[in-house]
Amino acid sequence: MAKKEGQLTPMMQQFFDLKKKHPDAILLFRCGDFYETYCDDAVIASRILGITLTKRNNGYNKGDEMAGFPHHALDTYLPKLIRAGKRVAICDQLEDPKLTKKLVKRGITELVTPGVAMSDNVLSYKENNFLASVNFGRAVYGVSFLDISTGEFLVGEGTPDYVEKLLGNFQPKEVLFERSRHQDFERLFGNRFCTFQLDDWVYSEETAQQKLLRHFGVKSLKGFGVAHMHSGIVAAGAILHYLEMTQHTQIGHITNLSRIEEDKYVRLDKFTLRSLEILQPMQEDGRSLLDVIDNTVSPMGSRLLRRWLVFPLKDKAPIEERLDMVDEFFREPALRQSIDEQLKRVGDLERIISKVATGRVSPREVVQLRVALEAVGVLNGVNGSNGVNGSNGLNGPDGTQNAQIAHIAHQKEIAHQKESPLSQLLSRLDPCSELRERIRREIKNDPPQLMQKGGVIADGVNAELDELRHIAYSGKDYLLQIQEREAQLTGIQSLKIGYNNVFGYYLEVRNTYKDKVPQEWVRKQTLANAERYITQELKEYEEKILGAEDRIISLEQQLFNQLVIDIQKYISQIQSDAILLARLDVLLGFAKTAEEHRYVRPVIDESEVIDIRQGRHPVIETQLPLGESYVPNDIHLDNEHQQIMIITGPNMAGKSALLRQTALIVLLAQVGCYVPAESARIGLVDKIFTRVGASDNISLGESTFMVEMTEAASILNNVSPRSLVLFDELGRGTSTYDGISIAWAIVEYLHEQPKARARTLFATHYHELNEMEKSFARIKNYNVSVKEVDGKVIFLRRLERGGSEHSFGIHVADIAGMPRSIVKRAGVVLKQLEASHGPSEGGEGRVSKPTKEIANSREGMQLSFFQLDDPVLCQVRDEILGLDINNLTPVEALNKLNEIKKIVKS
Repeated sequence: MAKKEGQLTPMMQQFFDLKKKHPDAILLFRCGDFYETYCDDAVIASRILGITLTKRNNGYNKGDEMAGFPHHALDTYLPKLIRAGKRVAICDQLEDPKLTKKLVKRGITELVTPGVAMSDNVLSYKENNFLASVNFGRAVYGVSFLDISTGEFLVGEGTPDYVEKLLGNFQPKEVLFERSRHQDFERLFGNRFCTFQLDDWVYSEETAQQKLLRHFGVKSLKGFGVAHMHSGIVAAGAILHYLEMTQHTQIGHITNLSRIEEDKYVRLDKFTLRSLEILQPMQEDGRSLLDVIDNTVSPMGSRLLRRWLVFPLKDKAPIEERLDMVDEFFREPALRQSIDEQLKRVGDLERIISKVATGRVSPREVVQLRVALEAVGVLNGVNGSNGVNGSNGLNGPDGTQNAQIAHIAHQKEIAHQKESPLSQLLSRLDPCSELRERIRREIKNDPPQLMQKGGVIADGVNAELDELRHIAYSGKDYLLQIQEREAQLTGIQSLKIGYNNVFGYYLEVRNTYKDKVPQEWVRKQTLANAERYITQELKEYEEKILGAEDRIISLEQQLFNQLVIDIQKYISQIQSDAILLARLDVLLGFAKTAEEHRYVRPVIDESEVIDIRQGRHPVIETQLPLGESYVPNDIHLDNEHQQIMIITGPNMAGKSALLRQTALIVLLAQVGCYVPAESARIGLVDKIFTRVGASDNISLGESTFMVEMTEAASILNNVSPRSLVLFDELGRGTSTYDGISIAWAIVEYLHEQPKARARTLFATHYHELNEMEKSFARIKNYNVSVKEVDGKVIFLRRLERGGSEHSFGIHVADIAGMPRSIVKRAGVVLKQLEASHGPSEGGEGRVSKPTKEIANSREGMQLSFFQLDDPVLCQVRDEILGLDINNLTPVEALNKLNEIKKIVKS
């Protein structure tokens, strides 16, 4: 983008000077009523935004590209650029073009990137918008996450695997790291993230410490519990540096730095998150676990639910506390409804208060803040300063709010006697009554979204504003009052007030009444039959009315800005309210889900037992055709008698669903949710591992088998006796001999290795593994049953004791729509294989090589005509084989052909 600077116009010189500051960002250059892009930026913007790419003469090259859009459409086009992973520098005019004869002064007012977006049009209300930073420490790696839209600031440390797990769980929109570590980052974490590289000096502990201490206004980070996390602190400090770079300096809502405590949460690796479809389905038309159980009504609750699902708890006490609250909601439908109605009024309190801190809050959002605080007041049982019957917005015309307050207060009193978690949570809410009342007094109920439109500040707040409005919007009435008053005082009955562009407002007196004109009136014009005068009052009024509208907007802006500054004093309390309301919303949603889908409360204990009776898959059961019910199953695992369940059975019988539902039930239980089962006893697990399904990673040169072995290795290197492990069809990516050998060795390791004695479900087609039950005490065989009727397979989907000897793969191929000729041929080959290896080795999955007879039964790529088991065709074959071709006359050949034709027709 280099230019010969001497040939540039002043404006384009200004553009390139600003572009040098952020060469990797698309520069939106404000020019009059448009934002314009030039050169390479224009080419990129036109493609992403679908706007016209044009040319302009910029003083250097008549062919330079340009693309632009109206400035008021910024909120429409900016999100598209950010979602495309682009960084955008917004360059605005810093002075009024009308007030200068020189080049308008311009400057970059904001650098918007995927990780620091604040616009509602860019953000998804259901998920956080995290910016991440990774520090490649010597001993441990550090990682930090910030959502600038909510103020959440987190820090963690660990191995590269742990950092990768956190990146997968938090799903940041942008990741920062040292410029010199580019290759290391891609090697360890791949290239799926939108990244930005910072200078290496940013990642120094001294620099990071200074930035964090200065921001939080403290002398030590010990109060946050992170002082010992040296590598994590460096990652967090780099984030604050990046905020300065992008000119996000109003960050008063970032009030805390929290430690991600690895030992508090169940480990879920990226394979498990993907295969269990916790947040996203693997199929476009599928549903995730989140989709099924998300019954939250607030954006804050929805975001918290996502967090809880990827960070299940592994301590009994906090899980039981959540379950107790769900139980209260479950047993008290009236209380549930009352609280639900208030939560629906809250809106996105968390992001609104963040906008207050950054000075980006709109008048409507301030009104929403007031509504949210009113709802908090009801939930807390606190009435407004005017009492229950006051006009504070808490009470509906039919008294419904009063009834809800009374009901919630009654339930709180009962709950308080039991010292329930729900009672404690509600009592911790702070309704900020003074702030709520001030907003109610000062801001109109239905203000415009933009301050520039006026009509934001309520009447009675400011005397000057009231007067200006009266002047601007009731000018005729005011002039009439002056006219009537002066007429009475002077006795001039024909007095009139008029206006012209020469000297403005005037009093017109007919010559008949000239002698009654007061001395203080100043004559300005003489007419044939009258004279015109001005007064000091009229001049003052004129000055007021001519600038009234501009002054109204300016004064309203001042008053609104002062209110926002005062609201900032309540940031900490309101953020605390937002956290509590989000928690309340999620747990209330769990109760709704439990009622809707017939879930039950699990029993959580410290044992090593998982005992699920009549368990169901929470997602699959919601997608069944009308009238079809899910077939539930029992699962029992412990570390003394039944540690490993070998599950065999045909494809499509439900083995994979059984494995996944077990993991999801355990996960839901440790999140604090009721579970889809008749009953469930969950001995706490510390990690959930899955090796389900197989896929090539061709982009990295990894085959199906390589992916299988990588995932299996990750499990075996991190497993513990408290883990839950799910293996499905391990070893399919290699030869049968290798597959069985590896599967056998892995099962044996999990059984025999004391440090790896995890509760395990192992679904397989290798029926040889059923032999392990005879040699290993804690391995038990199960199969998913089927019934064969008249050559057809009926899937019962019921788990039964004992192994299975048949996979019914050919039947599944038939159901899937495989061509009939292939299905028949497969049946013949299977019979030949079973016959050649004897009954003791029969069945699909046996170790065997294609026999010479099978190979000889094929004629090139054509299936052999005479290998078909049709008796008519066999007779035709015999007739043809009995012919003496060398001595056959043409007439005899025709006769023989006719005979064969009759055989086929008969």
